[in-house]
Amino acid sequence: MKRFEYDITKHSEDEFEKIIYFCSATGECGLDEVPDREIESLKRMFNNRGSQGWELVQFSSNKEGIMAFWKREAE
Repeated sequence: MKRFEYDITKHSEDEFEKIIYFCSATGECGLDEVPDREIESLKRMFNNRGSQGWELVQFSSNKEGIMAFWKREAE
């Protein structure tokens, strides 16, 4: 039977200036204002954890920052 370990990482809004966005009251949402450098930063974070054997399970964001939920097979 496989066993897993889990980790949760938090990243403040200071790390991601514009990647955290919210939809307007009219339902309009968009990524046009998210700078490429922020996408690259997020991709580096995901790839770094992935190279350590962690799999991204869920990703959540709000006005205060980002929270990522990870799992990997326990040794």
